[in-house]
Order: sequence, then C-alpha cells, then structure tokens
Amino acid sequence: MLYVGVTSDLPKRLYRHRHGYGSGFTKKYKPYKLLYYEKFEDTKEAHKREKQLKNWHREWKMNLIKSKNPEFKDLFSQTPKQVRGGQKI
Repeated sequence: MLYVGVTSDLPKRLYRHRHGYGSGFTKKYKPYKLLYYEKFEDTKEAHKREKQLKNWHREWKMNLIKSKNPEFKDLFSQTPKQVRGGQKI
C-alpha cells in the first residue's frame, strides 16, 4: 500500500501515523515508512503535486520511489529534526 499526502510538518505527521493517530485509513493500513518525499515552498504547488501523484498508477509511483530510494530505506531520519518519537529535537 502506498500513501500520498500533504503536510506542513512531516516529522509530526510520521509520528502520528506510527502511533495510530489520524484517519481510519492510517489505523487500518499503518503507513509508517517514509520512502519518498518532496519539499514545496508553495502550498498550492504541493496540493497540485499530491493530486497528480494520486492519479498515477502504482507502477509509476514505485518507479519514482526507486529513482531516489532504490533500497526502499525508511527516510524518517533524513526529515527535518522537529518532532521524533514525540520529543522535540
């Protein structure tokens, strides 16, 4: 299962996903690994990209992930250090 979403605070969003907070989708599918992310300065552009990716086929999304993260490593440690494990860093 692949999850595509927009947030203004990626570490906080990851923390919430990993601890079962949020939507029923999050609780059911437990999307807790960060395999790929993009940064945007403009919220409108971020939402535009989200809609684009949500319309992509799974194979296209997998190829995008593989292009930047061929080993499918969890990229959480590479996110901005704001909230990790519920603690501010």
